[in-house]
Formats: sequence, structure tokens, C-alpha cells
Amino acid sequence: MAEDARDRRDTQSGQDLPQYHGVPANALPLTASEDRQWATLAHFGGILGCVPALLIYLIFRDRGPFTAQESKEALNFTLPPTIAAFVANLLVLLPVVGNLFAVVATLIWIALTCFAVSAGVHVNKGQPHRYQYNLRWIK
Repeated sequence: MAEDARDRRDTQSGQDLPQYHGVPANALPLTASEDRQWATLAHFGGILGCVPALLIYLIFRDRGPFTAQESKEALNFTLPPTIAAFVANLLVLLPVVGNLFAVVATLIWIALTCFAVSAGVHVNKGQPHRYQYNLRWIK
């Protein structure tokens, strides 16, 4: 611990250097086309649930403003249906009503796919997309 404190001291003035917790030096900002590409992929990833949007948001949010905005929007939209589909898939194991939950899980996936593709096409044109019904849990 004491060695860490000495490493953060300026050798000439003896003052503590500030700690920076930003983007690593090797993470360059995204170009405009890359920014649009990752934003589009965040929405298209909704076909697989909320995991692709979450990964894109965590990895690229500090590197491109459009990607940060759109991946957060996609994550907020795909999170509740993903949780609902997961629960429905667990309830499929119940005897008697399991088939009903299989249909519910399938309908959730179809709706999520339709909305994700529509949003992805819209974002690929460079226009921001706002889902009409979105809980926006992640600020």
C-alpha cells in the first residue's frame, strides 16, 4: 500500500498525482461509422435478449456517444421481456399449463425480434430511436 502511494507521487514536486479512472489509453474513440455500427448491433442484438445490448453498453459507452445512447435504449427495452421470457421458459416445466407458457415465451421472442429489427434498421440510417413503451430502468 505504501509503495502504491509512492508511485502516485510526482518525483519533482513531491505532491500526490491524481488518480484517473477513465478509458484505457488503448481504447480509441469510435469513428462515426463505427459508432453507428455498434448502435445498430445493440438493437439487432435484441433478437438474442438483453445480453448483446448490455455488452455493447459496457464496452463502448465511453467510446461513442451514439452507441452509448442507443445501447442504453436497447438495453432498457430488452431487459424486461428477457426476464419475462426466462421466467416463462422456467414455467414450461410445470405439468398441465407448461404448454401455455411455451406459447407465451415464443410470443415474447417474436415481438422482441420484430421491435429489435425495426429499431436496428432505423438506427442504421443514423437516426436515434426511442421505443414507445420503455421502462428506462438504466439512466
